Amino acid sequence: MIYSFNLGIGWASSGVEYAQSYRANVLRSLNLEAKFIFTDMFPRDNLIDMTRNIGFEDKEIIWLYTFFTDFDPEPVSYTLEDLKKAVGNQKYTFEREGQIGKFLFEGENNFYRIYFVNTEEDFIHRVEMVSAGYLVRKDYFMSGRVFSEYYAPLDGRAHLYQRRYFNRDGSAAYEEIIDGEAVLYKFPDKIICSKEELIGYMTALLKPTKDDIIIIDRSTGQGQAILENAGDARVGVVIHADHFSEGATDENYILWNNFYEYTFSMHEHIDFYITATEDQRKLLIYQFEKYLDASPTVYTIPVGSLQELKEPGEPRKKHSFITASRLATEKHVDWLVAAVAKAHEDIPDITLDIYGKGGAEKSLKEQIEKLNAKDYIRLMGQHDLTELYQNYEAYLSASTSEGFGLTLMEAIGSGLPIIGFDVRYGNQNFIDEGKNGYRLPYAIGMERGRRQERMVNAIKKLCLEDNIVEFSDHSYKKAKGYLKSEVEAKWKNLVEEK
Repeated sequence: MIYSFNLGIGWASSGVEYAQSYRANVLRSLNLEAKFIFTDMFPRDNLIDMTRNIGFEDKEIIWLYTFFTDFDPEPVSYTLEDLKKAVGNQKYTFEREGQIGKFLFEGENNFYRIYFVNTEEDFIHRVEMVSAGYLVRKDYFMSGRVFSEYYAPLDGRAHLYQRRYFNRDGSAAYEEIIDGEAVLYKFPDKIICSKEELIGYMTALLKPTKDDIIIIDRSTGQGQAILENAGDARVGVVIHADHFSEGATDENYILWNNFYEYTFSMHEHIDFYITATEDQRKLLIYQFEKYLDASPTVYTIPVGSLQELKEPGEPRKKHSFITASRLATEKHVDWLVAAVAKAHEDIPDITLDIYGKGGAEKSLKEQIEKLNAKDYIRLMGQHDLTELYQNYEAYLSASTSEGFGLTLMEAIGSGLPIIGFDVRYGNQNFIDEGKNGYRLPYAIGMERGRRQERMVNAIKKLCLEDNIVEFSDHSYKKAKGYLKSEVEAKWKNLVEEK
C-alpha cells in the first residue's frame, strides 16, 4: 500500500492536492493500491465532495476523524425526511431559502438551522441547534450522523468545548474535549492528549510493513508522529515548492523552507525525497552535501502528467491568452491584468481569460472595471481546463515561485507558448527562451514600471513578431516528456527500488 499524508483540501485546491490527484491516477494505471490521508477538520463542507471534485476515487480517501469509526468518507445522503423522523412529534414550522432551511419550534428563539448540500436537493450536510437564542449543538451528516459539536455561551459567544464521533449504529466511537488550542481525545481504552498524537495513533493502526510506502506531502503538525509510527515502511517526502530561502542563505548557513525543515533534519529516517524537476533535484543534493554532510536519495518525478497532447479542433482565437491559478495575491494575477490592458493599446483584439477562484477575486474584478477592460479581460471561475487550453494562443504567468507548475505543464501539452518570469523552478523548466516563450528577468523589489514594461514588450513581441506555430510546435515537443507513460515509468522505478 502507498499512503500519502496531507492536511486539507478545498474547492479551490492548491497544487499539492492536484499533484496528489495526478499521482492517484498514475498509481491506478500501475495497479498499485494507494490511500490519500487528510488530517484537517472539515466543518463547512463534506470531504468526499471536494476529493471527487479533483479526481480522487472514494475508496482512496482516509479521513483522520472517521478513521476511528465505522464510517468511511462518503457523499452526503442524509435527507430532510431523515431529520423530520429524528425530530419526532415535536411541533415546528419549516421554511427554506436556497441552501439554508429552518425548523422553528415553540418557545422563544428555538430553532434548527439546516445547511443543505445544494439548492436543488434535500440532502443535509449539517444542522445547527439553537435553544433560547444560544447555539448548543451542531450535527454533521453523511449517510448518518458522523459527529456532533457541543457549545456553551462564553463571553457573549458560542464556545466549542466538545466533539463526539459516532458509528453507523449511533453509538459513540470516541470524544474530543476542546479547551481553546488544547485538545484531548477519549477512547474507551485510552486517552490521547494532542492531535499530533492522534495522527501517530492512526499511523500505528495502519500497521505499516516493509512492503508499504508512506509519502508525506505536508509535514506541518504531523511529520514527527508519522515518522515515529511508520514501522518498517519506506518513507518519502515530496517537495512541492522552493525548499529554501535564497536571501537568507550564505556559504555557511542555509534557511530551509519551514514546511520541509523537519523532514530535512530527519534525513537519516527518510528513505527518499521527490522533486518535480531535475534542476531542483541537483540543487537539493548539492545543498544536503554542503550544509548537512548527507547524501539523500532524490527522485525527479513530475507531480503531474499528460494523458495525451491536445490539438485544437479549429483555429485558435488570435491573440488570446489564458492564465489559471488560485486567485491569491502571491500569484500576482493583477500584474497580468495591468500588462494586458497596456498591451491592448497596440493589440486591440487581445484577450485574457482568467481561470480560478480565491480571495483576490473581488480586487481583480474591481481592477478590470477600473481599467475599462471587461470586454477583453474576463474572470472565468473554476473549470476543468482539459479541453480548453487548446482554444487559446498563449499562456501567461506572473507567479514568482513555482515548484513545478501544473498549469504550465498542461499549457505546453496543448501547444501554448508561455510568458513568465525567470524564476525557479517551473518557468525555467517549461520555457525555453525565445523558442516557446519568454522568461522575463525578475528580482524581489523590482520597480513596478520596469516589471510591467518587460511583460508588455514580451506580449507584443509574441503577438506581433514571432512565429506562433513554431513556438507551439516547440511546446508540444517539450510536453512529450510529461506524458503519462513517462511519469508511470518513474513511479514504477521508485516503487520497485529496494
